Amino acid sequence: MEITEVRVFLKEEERLKAYVTVTFDNAFVVRNMKIVKVNDKLIVSMPSRKMKDGSHKDIAHPINAEMRKIIEKAVMDAYEKELKNPHPIKPKEEKSELPAKEDDEKR
Repeated sequence: MEITEVRVFLKEEERLKAYVTVTFDNAFVVRNMKIVKVNDKLIVSMPSRKMKDGSHKDIAHPINAEMRKIIEKAVMDAYEKELKNPHPIKPKEEKSELPAKEDDEKR
């Protein structure tokens, strides 16, 4: 299995440093991975869902240490690269629910 793309979306929060999307073999995507600061160390957190009892369960995760290392290295390399040359975040354009009328444009 090959990691074919890693996209990093930087965040300016104390603990959450980035969201990450990883594509495998140009065929399978895992979204909502996170880079989180824990005890002055950055870790890669797999996407998870909060359970009724308050615990979290991974939605997707590697099942062996070798694959975890491969994913963590690819994610952290992409994160470091993005920190050095961040892509600007485009602000969402505000859209009016109603189209402008000609009379409104003349005023």
